[in-house]
Order: sequence, then structure tokens, then C-alpha cells
Amino acid sequence: MWKDDRGNGGGRRNTSRNVLGDPLEICSIKPMTGFYRDGCCETGQEDVGSHTVCAVMTAEFLAFSKSRGNDLSTPIPEFGFAGLVPGDRWCLCAPRWQEALEAGQAPRVVLRATHEAALEYCSFADLKRFAVDLA
Repeated sequence: MWKDDRGNGGGRRNTSRNVLGDPLEICSIKPMTGFYRDGCCETGQEDVGSHTVCAVMTAEFLAFSKSRGNDLSTPIPEFGFAGLVPGDRWCLCAPRWQEALEAGQAPRVVLRATHEAALEYCSFADLKRFAVDLA
């Protein structure tokens, strides 16, 4: 997906790339994900959590995330958040994915929708081992 964010002041690049070096693809629009809630794991200067890893939720990961203080499964209707269920795709913070990996709880990853900035926190080899979109 090509992004042209000139003039928005958000610090995002004009062309976002995934970890494969290709244009960044959509992670999910149902549920709507991304730091910018545009369906993509885009990032910019204001995204201090680096919401760049497109992951496929599992019950195990959702429980792990909740145990770490980030409950992604409980709905928050006032924010339009229905809560995630296993099988949903979601833009995770790269450091949280890495933490889950080290704890043996990492969810699978969609490489084509994972922003290249994730590589600042996660190795390509680890992301590739968990990839769901490699033939």
C-alpha cells in the first residue's frame, strides 16, 4: 500500500515498506487496526510503541498480553473497540511481540503487512519463522 502523507505533519514516510522490502500491505480493516487506525501497521514519530508487527491473534497470546497489562480481548465500546478474538489480525508493538517470543507466546506474523521498522526490535529470522504468508 502506498501512502502519501505530505502535509500531515505526522512524520510518516511517503512510501512505507514491509520487512521484505516491498510496499506495506493492509493488516486488517475488520477489526480496524494500526496506530493510525488505517488498517496498516504504519508508524511515525508519535508512535512511541512501534505498532509495526502484523500478528494473528491466538488465545495464548491474548492471555499473555493481558497478563502483561495490555488487555486486547475485553471490549471497550466507548472507544469503538470490540475486543480481539483468536484469528484477528492486529498491529502489535514490536517490543511486545519480541517479549512474547522470548516467553514462548509469540503469535504468527504476516510479513507483507509488517512494517520494516519492526526490525529495530525483532530479527528478520525470528519474524520469518513465525510467518503465515510465505509459500
